[in-house]
Amino acid sequence: MAQSRWVAGELMAKHDSLEVELVIVRTTGDRVQDVALHEVGGKGLFTKEVEEALLGRDADLAVHSLKDLPWEIPQGLTIAAYTVSEDPRDALVSRSGSGLDDLPAGARVGTSSLRRVAQLRAYRPDLRFEPMRGNIDTRLRKLQTEGWDAIVLAGAGLSRLGLADRITEWLPTSVCLPAAGQGIVAVQVREDDAETGGIVGALDCRESRIRAEAERSAMAQLGGGCRTPMGFLATVDGNTCRLEGFVASPDGEVIVRTAVEGSAGAPAALGAQLAEALLATGA
Repeated sequence: MAQSRWVAGELMAKHDSLEVELVIVRTTGDRVQDVALHEVGGKGLFTKEVEEALLGRDADLAVHSLKDLPWEIPQGLTIAAYTVSEDPRDALVSRSGSGLDDLPAGARVGTSSLRRVAQLRAYRPDLRFEPMRGNIDTRLRKLQTEGWDAIVLAGAGLSRLGLADRITEWLPTSVCLPAAGQGIVAVQVREDDAETGGIVGALDCRESRIRAEAERSAMAQLGGGCRTPMGFLATVDGNTCRLEGFVASPDGEVIVRTAVEGSAGAPAALGAQLAEALLATGA
């Protein structure tokens, strides 16, 4: 909702006569709160019903956290804009104000992300991970009510809600690579709706699009989903793009990580190159 309101505001600021109405859709991911996402099964837990509303012409555009959007996009839909990215890193919020290195031995950390658990377990094998679902307010509340020592979540979500001051530590990407597209909002439209696509295109960010296409290409080549721990991060420097990624076994015991560098003008090819490199080293 916060992201949708932001997109609506940006569109109306760029198009004086435009009116935007929010259409609220509850997704499977919204409704099922007592089970870890990788146990619910299927793809598009936060996007399927939203895309159906778009295809059914109940809405003209859809707003997604890109990290929740499967790499397979339904026929008839396209992403018209990848917005300017927030910080893509994961963030740790602790009760005591201690960072990751200073949490006590055996500390209880809330997260339901296999990607986060695999990487954090490799860095701090002593930590105990607790399943955590719900929106950001719910997660922050559970940090207090469940007696956990810390929670880990995408820092971008906290920033968008004006809660960045709650972050104890931004986790370095050397410890925890983010999910593909983390920090980017994707705005989706119907392919046959050129008018809306043109309006939304004003929000498209070159660097975000390069990042998105590189990271999602690698994920697609590897068949990624929420059941397999993997993460990616592309950094763009002029006409050069560096893409780093990892794949882990579901239990986090084995992690394969590597990076490639190439032209920012061919991000999808760079993603395929990284996927091949990861597979060659055991992914």
